Amino acid sequence: MSIHTDTKTIDQFLSENPNVDVSRAWERCWDILTRVKSRIASRFDHLALEPNCVDREYYQSPNGEFEGSFQAWSGGDCEWLVNSWLGNRKASILDMNATAYLGQKTDVPHFVMVFGTIPKLFFYFDFMPRRNLMLNMDYLDKYYAPINTEYLALRGHKNFQWSVSHGTYMRTLINPSTQSLTADLNDSNISILEDYAESMLEHWLNWYDTAPELPESERPLLRSSDHTLRRLCYERDPMNKLAEQVFGTEGVQQMLSLRMGESQMHRVASQATPY
Repeated sequence: MSIHTDTKTIDQFLSENPNVDVSRAWERCWDILTRVKSRIASRFDHLALEPNCVDREYYQSPNGEFEGSFQAWSGGDCEWLVNSWLGNRKASILDMNATAYLGQKTDVPHFVMVFGTIPKLFFYFDFMPRRNLMLNMDYLDKYYAPINTEYLALRGHKNFQWSVSHGTYMRTLINPSTQSLTADLNDSNISILEDYAESMLEHWLNWYDTAPELPESERPLLRSSDHTLRRLCYERDPMNKLAEQVFGTEGVQQMLSLRMGESQMHRVASQATPY
């Protein structure tokens, strides 16, 4: 029985084309994400590289099968800014991202952007909401209505197909900004996504620049919600099973702790002033 493309797993995609050299796609996508990260970083003062990342600018798995980079910064009102990649550039698979989890000065959505190869081109984008979109119409209209036309244009583009996560938790994260797409791996499709990435970044930076500050009394509850969401997004990612095949269970647990910024969250929580 044939499997619909929308619901194919990453393992199934890889098994069909396991040895594609995706080095050139890595160069283009990584450049886009690094520029996104740099523009975000330029908006925040006091950002510092997380101490646990000092030796992770480039690393390899023990067997040399996977390689990657993990760099994360925190400081000021940007709690966790990540620029990372992981995979095998000679064997089809890459996971590359630029992610910004904000502090609680505002309730502007968090920013998540992922490029990947499986070896088809994969793209995931999300303005992660910090309010209940089913109840808070002001928040919905402020941050999601303005991008609706652009969202639908990309969602309906003939070059791209929806990709359904097999993780039930990951599907709970879907909101009116979520794009989870696959496409043929070529420069034209990367360019379409590059334009979309730049447009979404402009929206997000403008929202942050003009957002009113939250009362300090509201910030502890939002911080708790932010940290729980951040932890679950990494812990419940079905991609962790693939990583375990290369790094082992213990190695993946250590990576998850670093990727979610467990030490940073503990630091912030311990320094927080009760209201």
